[in-house]
Amino acid sequence: MPKVRIGDVSIYYEVKGEGEPLVMIMGLAGNLDWWDPQMISEFSKYFKLILFDNRGAGRSDMGQKPFSIKLFADDTAGLMDALGISKAHVLGFSMGGMIAQELVLNYPEKVEKLVLCSTFCGAKKGVLPPPQPVPLDDLEANPRKVMEFMARAIFTEEFIKNNPQAFEDMVQRMLRAPISKEAFLKQYYAIMEFDTYDRLPQIGVPTLILHGKKDILLPVENAIIMAQRIPKAKLIIFENAGHALAEEMDKVISAILNFLRENG
Repeated sequence: MPKVRIGDVSIYYEVKGEGEPLVMIMGLAGNLDWWDPQMISEFSKYFKLILFDNRGAGRSDMGQKPFSIKLFADDTAGLMDALGISKAHVLGFSMGGMIAQELVLNYPEKVEKLVLCSTFCGAKKGVLPPPQPVPLDDLEANPRKVMEFMARAIFTEEFIKNNPQAFEDMVQRMLRAPISKEAFLKQYYAIMEFDTYDRLPQIGVPTLILHGKKDILLPVENAIIMAQRIPKAKLIIFENAGHALAEEMDKVISAILNFLRENG
Protein backbone atom coordinates (compact mmCIF):
# COMPACT_ATOMS: atom_id res chain seq x y z
CA MET A 1 0.00 0.00 0.00
CA PRO A 2 1.69 3.25 -1.12
CA LYS A 3 1.97 5.79 1.68
CA VAL A 4 4.10 8.89 2.09
CA ARG A 5 4.96 10.80 5.25
CA ILE A 6 3.58 14.34 5.25
CA GLY A 7 4.36 16.17 8.47
CA ASP A 8 2.77 14.24 11.33
CA VAL A 9 0.80 11.75 9.20
CA SER A 10 1.23 9.05 6.58
CA ILE A 11 -1.03 9.70 3.59
CA TYR A 12 -2.29 6.84 1.43
CA TYR A 13 -2.25 7.58 -2.30
CA GLU A 14 -2.53 6.00 -5.73
CA VAL A 15 -1.38 7.19 -9.16
CA LYS A 16 -3.28 6.25 -12.30
CA GLY A 17 -2.66 7.16 -15.94
CA GLU A 18 -0.04 9.30 -17.63
CA GLY A 19 0.18 12.90 -18.79
CA GLU A 20 -0.24 16.22 -17.01
CA PRO A 21 -0.91 15.68 -13.30
CA LEU A 22 -4.49 16.02 -12.02
CA VAL A 23 -4.84 16.03 -8.22
CA MET A 24 -8.30 14.84 -7.13
CA ILE A 25 -9.48 15.67 -3.61
CA MET A 26 -12.39 13.75 -2.06
CA GLY A 27 -15.03 15.06 0.35
CA LEU A 28 -16.29 14.53 3.89
CA ALA A 29 -15.77 10.97 5.18
CA GLY A 30 -14.66 9.84 1.74
CA ASN A 31 -11.47 8.37 0.35
CA LEU A 32 -10.13 7.51 -3.08
CA ASP A 33 -12.45 4.48 -3.33
CA TRP A 34 -15.41 6.87 -3.50
CA TRP A 35 -14.54 8.32 -6.91
CA ASP A 36 -16.87 7.37 -9.74
CA PRO A 37 -15.12 4.53 -11.68
CA GLN A 38 -16.22 6.00 -15.03
CA MET A 39 -14.67 9.34 -14.12
CA ILE A 40 -11.38 7.73 -13.12
CA SER A 41 -11.33 5.57 -16.26
CA GLU A 42 -11.88 8.51 -18.60
CA PHE A 43 -9.59 11.00 -16.84
CA SER A 44 -6.72 8.50 -16.66
CA LYS A 45 -6.69 8.32 -20.47
CA TYR A 46 -5.44 11.92 -20.61
CA PHE A 47 -3.92 12.76 -17.21
CA LYS A 48 -1.78 11.33 -14.44
CA LEU A 49 -4.28 11.12 -11.60
CA ILE A 50 -3.12 11.68 -8.03
CA LEU A 51 -5.75 10.11 -5.77
CA PHE A 52 -5.43 10.00 -1.99
CA ASP A 53 -7.21 9.61 1.33
CA ASN A 54 -7.50 12.82 3.32
CA ARG A 55 -6.10 12.91 6.85
CA GLY A 56 -8.30 10.77 9.11
CA ALA A 57 -10.13 9.06 6.25
CA GLY A 58 -9.61 5.68 4.59
CA ARG A 59 -6.07 4.42 5.08
CA SER A 60 -4.44 7.74 6.02
CA ASP A 61 -3.45 8.61 9.58
CA MET A 62 -5.41 11.05 11.72
CA GLY A 63 -2.40 12.69 13.35
CA GLN A 64 -2.46 14.94 16.40
CA LYS A 65 -3.04 18.36 14.84
CA PRO A 66 -6.46 20.07 15.10
CA PHE A 67 -8.33 19.46 11.84
CA SER A 68 -8.94 22.39 9.49
CA ILE A 69 -9.53 22.75 5.78
CA LYS A 70 -6.26 24.71 5.64
CA LEU A 71 -4.45 21.73 7.22
CA PHE A 72 -5.92 19.40 4.59
CA ALA A 73 -4.66 21.81 1.91
CA ASP A 74 -1.21 21.75 3.53
CA ASP A 75 -1.33 17.94 3.40
CA THR A 76 -2.22 18.08 -0.29
CA ALA A 77 0.64 20.47 -1.05
CA GLY A 78 2.97 18.22 0.92
CA LEU A 79 1.86 15.19 -1.06
CA MET A 80 2.52 17.02 -4.32
CA ASP A 81 6.01 17.93 -3.11
CA ALA A 82 6.70 14.35 -2.00
CA LEU A 83 5.68 13.05 -5.43
CA GLY A 84 7.77 15.66 -7.25
CA ILE A 85 4.76 17.50 -8.68
CA SER A 86 5.42 21.23 -8.78
CA LYS A 87 2.14 22.17 -10.49
CA ALA A 88 -1.07 20.33 -11.35
CA HIS A 89 -4.68 20.68 -12.31
CA VAL A 90 -6.77 20.33 -9.15
CA LEU A 91 -10.28 18.89 -8.87
CA GLY A 92 -12.10 18.98 -5.55
CA PHE A 93 -15.44 17.39 -4.70
CA SER A 94 -17.59 18.68 -1.81
CA MET A 95 -15.19 19.10 1.15
CA GLY A 96 -12.47 18.39 -1.39
CA GLY A 97 -13.60 21.51 -3.23
CA MET A 98 -13.10 23.48 -0.03
CA ILE A 99 -9.61 22.01 0.31
CA ALA A 100 -8.94 22.91 -3.33
CA GLN A 101 -9.92 26.53 -2.61
CA GLU A 102 -7.49 26.72 0.31
CA LEU A 103 -4.82 25.07 -1.83
CA VAL A 104 -5.05 27.60 -4.65
CA LEU A 105 -5.28 30.52 -2.22
CA ASN A 106 -2.28 29.44 -0.14
CA TYR A 107 -0.22 27.75 -2.86
CA PRO A 108 -1.26 29.50 -6.11
CA GLU A 109 1.96 28.44 -7.81
CA LYS A 110 0.91 24.78 -7.49
CA VAL A 111 -2.41 25.03 -9.34
CA GLU A 112 -2.74 25.11 -13.14
CA LYS A 113 -6.54 24.93 -13.44
CA LEU A 114 -9.20 24.49 -10.75
CA VAL A 115 -12.37 22.39 -10.86
CA LEU A 116 -14.85 22.78 -7.98
CA CYS A 117 -17.63 20.19 -7.79
CA SER A 118 -20.63 20.29 -5.43
CA THR A 119 -18.96 22.58 -2.90
CA PHE A 120 -19.28 25.98 -1.20
CA CYS A 121 -17.24 28.88 0.22
CA GLY A 122 -18.17 28.29 3.86
CA ALA A 123 -21.12 28.43 6.22
CA LYS A 124 -20.85 32.15 6.99
CA LYS A 125 -21.81 33.29 3.49
CA GLY A 126 -22.94 30.00 1.96
CA VAL A 127 -26.33 28.29 1.94
CA LEU A 128 -26.70 25.33 4.28
CA PRO A 129 -29.32 22.58 3.90
CA PRO A 130 -31.73 21.55 6.66
CA PRO A 131 -29.97 19.41 9.31
CA GLN A 132 -29.56 15.76 8.30
CA PRO A 133 -28.02 13.95 11.30
CA VAL A 134 -25.81 11.07 10.23
CA PRO A 135 -26.30 7.92 12.40
CA LEU A 136 -22.64 7.93 13.46
CA ASP A 137 -23.20 5.78 16.53
CA ASP A 138 -23.83 2.85 14.19
CA LEU A 139 -20.49 3.19 12.39
CA GLU A 140 -18.78 0.32 14.20
CA ALA A 141 -21.75 -1.99 14.79
CA ASN A 142 -23.54 -1.45 11.48
CA PRO A 143 -21.33 0.44 9.00
CA ARG A 144 -23.53 -0.53 6.05
CA LYS A 145 -26.47 1.35 7.58
CA VAL A 146 -24.36 4.50 7.77
CA MET A 147 -22.92 4.15 4.27
CA GLU A 148 -26.38 3.55 2.79
CA PHE A 149 -27.52 6.73 4.53
CA MET A 150 -24.62 8.67 3.02
CA ALA A 151 -25.16 7.19 -0.43
CA ARG A 152 -28.84 8.16 -0.35
CA ALA A 153 -27.79 11.73 0.41
CA ILE A 154 -25.51 12.06 -2.62
CA PHE A 155 -27.80 10.47 -5.23
CA THR A 156 -31.33 11.48 -6.21
CA GLU A 157 -34.14 9.06 -5.36
CA GLU A 158 -34.83 8.63 -9.07
CA PHE A 159 -31.22 7.63 -9.75
CA ILE A 160 -31.27 5.04 -6.96
CA LYS A 161 -34.55 3.61 -8.25
CA ASN A 162 -33.31 3.39 -11.84
CA ASN A 163 -29.73 2.32 -11.03
CA PRO A 164 -29.86 -0.06 -8.06
CA GLN A 165 -26.56 -1.71 -9.01
CA ALA A 166 -24.74 1.62 -9.18
CA PHE A 167 -26.10 2.43 -5.73
CA GLU A 168 -24.97 -0.93 -4.35
CA ASP A 169 -21.54 -0.54 -5.98
CA MET A 170 -21.14 2.84 -4.28
CA VAL A 171 -22.09 1.41 -0.90
CA GLN A 172 -19.57 -1.39 -1.36
CA ARG A 173 -16.80 1.10 -2.21
CA MET A 174 -17.74 3.13 0.86
CA LEU A 175 -17.43 0.03 3.04
CA ARG A 176 -13.84 -0.78 1.99
CA ALA A 177 -12.22 1.62 4.46
CA PRO A 178 -14.94 3.52 6.37
CA ILE A 179 -14.05 6.56 8.47
CA SER A 180 -14.20 6.48 12.27
CA LYS A 181 -16.78 8.52 14.18
CA GLU A 182 -14.02 10.66 15.69
CA ALA A 183 -12.46 11.49 12.34
CA PHE A 184 -15.86 12.17 10.75
CA LEU A 185 -16.72 14.71 13.44
CA LYS A 186 -13.30 16.36 13.17
CA GLN A 187 -13.75 16.74 9.41
CA TYR A 188 -17.29 18.04 9.85
CA TYR A 189 -16.23 20.68 12.39
CA ALA A 190 -13.41 21.72 10.06
CA ILE A 191 -16.02 22.32 7.34
CA MET A 192 -18.14 24.46 9.68
CA GLU A 193 -15.11 26.67 10.45
CA PHE A 194 -14.13 26.99 6.78
CA ASP A 195 -14.58 30.36 5.06
CA THR A 196 -13.10 31.64 1.78
CA TYR A 197 -15.83 34.09 0.74
CA ASP A 198 -13.76 37.25 1.16
CA ARG A 199 -10.68 35.65 -0.47
CA LEU A 200 -12.34 34.13 -3.55
CA PRO A 201 -11.55 37.16 -5.75
CA GLN A 202 -7.86 36.38 -5.16
CA ILE A 203 -8.14 33.14 -7.18
CA GLY A 204 -6.26 33.84 -10.39
CA VAL A 205 -6.34 30.50 -12.19
CA PRO A 206 -8.97 29.32 -14.70
CA THR A 207 -11.83 27.87 -12.65
CA LEU A 208 -14.74 25.58 -13.54
CA ILE A 209 -17.63 25.22 -11.07
CA LEU A 210 -20.01 22.27 -11.41
CA HIS A 211 -23.14 21.70 -9.34
CA GLY A 212 -26.30 19.63 -9.43
CA LYS A 213 -29.59 21.50 -9.13
CA LYS A 214 -31.01 18.65 -7.04
CA ASP A 215 -28.14 18.66 -4.52
CA ILE A 216 -29.68 18.27 -1.04
CA LEU A 217 -26.37 18.47 0.85
CA LEU A 218 -25.09 21.76 -0.53
CA PRO A 219 -27.81 23.73 -2.35
CA VAL A 220 -27.02 24.94 -5.85
CA GLU A 221 -27.09 28.58 -4.72
CA ASN A 222 -23.60 27.98 -3.35
CA ALA A 223 -22.22 27.46 -6.85
CA ILE A 224 -23.74 30.74 -7.99
CA ILE A 225 -22.19 32.60 -5.05
CA MET A 226 -18.73 31.22 -5.86
CA ALA A 227 -19.07 31.91 -9.58
CA GLN A 228 -19.85 35.53 -8.80
CA ARG A 229 -16.82 35.85 -6.53
CA ILE A 230 -14.12 34.00 -8.50
CA PRO A 231 -12.82 36.07 -11.45
CA LYS A 232 -13.92 34.68 -14.82
CA ALA A 233 -15.14 31.42 -13.32
CA LYS A 234 -17.19 29.19 -15.60
CA LEU A 235 -20.34 27.77 -14.01
CA ILE A 236 -22.28 24.71 -15.21
CA ILE A 237 -25.44 23.62 -13.40
CA PHE A 238 -26.76 20.13 -14.11
CA GLU A 239 -30.55 20.22 -13.90
CA ASN A 240 -31.11 16.56 -12.99
CA ALA A 241 -28.06 15.88 -10.81
CA GLY A 242 -27.67 15.50 -7.08
CA HIS A 243 -24.57 15.97 -4.93
CA ALA A 244 -22.49 13.23 -6.59
CA LEU A 245 -23.42 14.45 -10.11
CA ALA A 246 -23.94 10.78 -11.03
CA GLU A 247 -27.22 11.42 -12.85
CA GLU A 248 -25.39 13.34 -15.61
CA MET A 249 -21.90 11.85 -15.28
CA ASP A 250 -21.28 11.67 -19.04
CA LYS A 251 -21.86 15.42 -19.34
CA VAL A 252 -19.82 16.12 -16.20
CA ILE A 253 -16.83 14.17 -17.51
CA SER A 254 -17.06 15.85 -20.91
CA ALA A 255 -17.25 19.33 -19.37
CA ILE A 256 -14.22 18.72 -17.15
CA LEU A 257 -12.13 17.21 -19.93
CA ASN A 258 -12.99 20.04 -22.32
CA PHE A 259 -12.05 22.61 -19.65
CA LEU A 260 -8.76 20.98 -18.68
CA ARG A 261 -7.64 20.24 -22.21
CA GLU A 262 -8.46 23.60 -23.80
CA ASN A 263 -5.63 26.10 -24.24
CA GLY A 264 -5.53 29.27 -22.20
